[in-house]
Amino acid sequence: MEYILQPWPWYVSGPLLALIMFTLIYFGKTFGMSSNLRTLCSMAGAGKNNDFFDFDWKSQRWNLVVVLGAVIGGFIAHFLLSNPVNIDLNPETVDSLSKLGFENAGKSLLPAELYSWDAAFSLKGLSILIIGGFLVGFGTRYAGGCTSGHAITGLSSLQLPSLIAVVGFFLGGLIMIHLLFPLIFG
Repeated sequence: MEYILQPWPWYVSGPLLALIMFTLIYFGKTFGMSSNLRTLCSMAGAGKNNDFFDFDWKSQRWNLVVVLGAVIGGFIAHFLLSNPVNIDLNPETVDSLSKLGFENAGKSLLPAELYSWDAAFSLKGLSILIIGGFLVGFGTRYAGGCTSGHAITGLSSLQLPSLIAVVGFFLGGLIMIHLLFPLIFG
């Protein structure tokens, strides 16, 4: 049980991920979470109003199982396999976050200032959720896939657009955390 509670080393998780990707590529499948939203919309009948959703969603049932597995796995990991220890953050990071108003920086994985019902239902929290959700949805559609789709499937099948998208994801993350995050929470 102790082995499951610790992060797996790269030499175990890397080959497992490679094996999964070789299998998906062999069977002509692509992995990505955002494509499941399209599948769910198609299942609900959105194809009658928009050609983008008019496709054979039954061919994507296997990917819906991946999402279900991620939800169930997340639940099990949080409620049954959590190891409640402090996070080993750089002291400068803890200091920077404390200056931005994060009281328990390094003490929990999900800070209450971002991940609590009080934060979500505040004007600021609702604004962040709505604007962030729109930007993620637009970006996913504009980039032709999500971070997992480009970074895992796209890079493993040597697609240049996925490499460009992944570089863009990292640049966007750096801009967010260094420029926008202090403006929002400062």
